[in-house]
Amino acid sequence: MSRSDPIHRIYPEPLDHFDRLPDSLLLVVFNKIGDVKALGRCCVVSRRFHSLVPQVENVVVRVDCVISDDDCSPSSSSSDKSRAAGPFSNFLRLVFGGIVKPLLALGQFLGPKRSTLNEILNSPSSSSLSVVPGGGDDGEMDQGGVTHHSPTQVLRNFNEIRFLRIELPSGELGIDDGVLLKWRADFGSTLDNCVILGAASVVHNVHLQVSENGNDGFCTHNNGDDNGSIPESFYTNGGLKLRVVWTISSLIAASARHYLLQPIIAEHKTLDSLVLTDADGQGVLCMNRDQLEELRVKPLSASSASKRTLVPALNMRLWYAPHLELPDGVVLKGATLVAIRPSEQSASKKEVSDASWLSTAFEEPYGTAAKMLVKRRTYCLEMNSF
Repeated sequence: MSRSDPIHRIYPEPLDHFDRLPDSLLLVVFNKIGDVKALGRCCVVSRRFHSLVPQVENVVVRVDCVISDDDCSPSSSSSDKSRAAGPFSNFLRLVFGGIVKPLLALGQFLGPKRSTLNEILNSPSSSSLSVVPGGGDDGEMDQGGVTHHSPTQVLRNFNEIRFLRIELPSGELGIDDGVLLKWRADFGSTLDNCVILGAASVVHNVHLQVSENGNDGFCTHNNGDDNGSIPESFYTNGGLKLRVVWTISSLIAASARHYLLQPIIAEHKTLDSLVLTDADGQGVLCMNRDQLEELRVKPLSASSASKRTLVPALNMRLWYAPHLELPDGVVLKGATLVAIRPSEQSASKKEVSDASWLSTAFEEPYGTAAKMLVKRRTYCLEMNSF
């Protein structure tokens, strides 16, 4: 039937205005979306969208909940149980959907069989992501009639990822209410540096008064004889022991996150930046392009005791303030900053106290807290590899 037919003149074919937009503009929109589940839904809109989504460069994977291995595999065989025996036997799977207990441990991402992005993210039987321990062939597991796919499987369908952000549902470290504990770590094939900020308690909305000595609101609530030294009570009331526990726990969490990223880094050679964080803002692991390439060329050294990267021998610097009052009214009691680098870097790297990464490691107001703490007396510590 010709276009001049009266029927076509009365009922013209609908015009799809998206057809007028170039692919480059649509990719700008998709990159602004970022979220992997939303991009999966875009895949089923049209064949054109389906062909463009794998070209997205900016991808965000948000993990909404955690399901333990025991919850998912009640009928595991005895051989499976024997392989899982040990302190890290209770692996956890990260999955989309539902509400279950917070993250207590990390398992290894395994690369499953390929499938199309829309099949993974939009089919009723496979609407979630998971982290599964060793022994699975395809990185899938069933729970309640829903098949969960590992992030490695979902991300395989993106061909040109440059900026990847993965967000866990919560921090791994269980801390008491009111306690502050934040860390940021940079890795290549091993730890490059780590900054930890902690406080025994945080008090908000404290009324600020302009100090008489004109310090622009930067007040540490010091006595006249305070020269930034750690008080004797810090050593006798368990304060130092608590900071050591914070430090070791943060390093273990960071090295576990680094370990589980291996398959993703190996498969996506276009990556320029990778960030693995959590919804609580407790810890952030960062890797830039050079660090990602270093891991591909020089495989990491794994800890013999658990599924994590071996932490090298470390040089640490510690700053402490019993009472740290920030300009916005937040008060940190027992504020502690720890800057960490491998011992082998000490001769080639600048002193950590002079490094700019200390003041930029945390968002405000905690970035200001770090700036204030490094002005106090520095204490040096060392730690063996573990």
